Amino acid sequence: MADPTPTTVPLPAPVPVPAPATAAGHGPIDERAWRLYLDVLEAGGRIAAAAVSAAAVFLPDTAAVPVPAAGQPQALAELLRTGLLERDGTDGSYLAVNPRFVADTLSTEMNAEATRLLNRAERLTADLDPLIAAYDSVPRGAEPATADTQVTGREHIRQRIAQLGSTCREEALTAQPGQPAPAALELSLRQELPVLRRGCRILTLYQPAALTEPAAIRYAATVTGAGGEVRLLDEPFRRALVFDRTTAVVPATDDRDRAAIISDPATVAMIVANFDRDWDRAERVCWSSLLDSAPAQAAAAQIGRLLAQGLTQKAIATRLGLSERTVAGHISRLRDLYGADTLFQLGWLMRRGKHDA
Repeated sequence: MADPTPTTVPLPAPVPVPAPATAAGHGPIDERAWRLYLDVLEAGGRIAAAAVSAAAVFLPDTAAVPVPAAGQPQALAELLRTGLLERDGTDGSYLAVNPRFVADTLSTEMNAEATRLLNRAERLTADLDPLIAAYDSVPRGAEPATADTQVTGREHIRQRIAQLGSTCREEALTAQPGQPAPAALELSLRQELPVLRRGCRILTLYQPAALTEPAAIRYAATVTGAGGEVRLLDEPFRRALVFDRTTAVVPATDDRDRAAIISDPATVAMIVANFDRDWDRAERVCWSSLLDSAPAQAAAAQIGRLLAQGLTQKAIATRLGLSERTVAGHISRLRDLYGADTLFQLGWLMRRGKHDA
């Protein structure tokens, strides 16, 4: 009959294992668990349960001398939770698991959890619809109009604009001169699509420089596909946003680091009147057809139209917000396309309606 008294089995000599490059940032486990996992590898990938229970850690420079280690049970639990260690059912020892396998398993679980969270986020507005309807149905007294409320800081401005957009019920007017930045377009799209889905109307005004930015073309095609409208105006105009024709947001400084939130009826009415005037003169664009065209082709078409109106190269560059070198390159292409020797001849041909850029 075997002796039930457990015998002490010496552990194999430690194999040097490189220590972590840094004491912080060990991903899904903490520093103590990280150290314990390395100790198990140094012991040959297996460690007896008794060794862990006795809080023994084998340091690389001390052969197999056990030393106290505070927090060892917690480190063991952390490694078992993440799957970096597993219990051997035959003798109760702990085996090191390949971290590649653990990483794949944890990554799959995290991706699944991220998908569940995204699905919940998409359903959140619909789930709260009854509360939204109840909130909107409560009559509220008219608040005194504030002529000019200053908001400082671009992040605070974006938050206030998002808040105004979330309460917009009928219409949003947007005038955005200059060439739009791709990051700003992505943010606008995330804010505007929910507004359009609620049945609100969004009218956006850009300058022709937007034709040279692929992100602007994709933005305009997406917005128009969702029911909005984006037009181009090759004239100077002021930057402004107006919600339900009652509240306007305009830059308060040239660097746009401070904005004025305006609800004075007379001032808002003037901003709306200027927008309506510019909107009526603006050009409609079939944005979906430009998705398959290079931005350079769209810009060349706009330059050709301005040449046909008799504008000079410098005037076109100023109007479109482009460099003269860029405009000159487009004009050179148009000359080759229509066989024009001079800018005057090219403009004359286009005034006859022969251009097809």
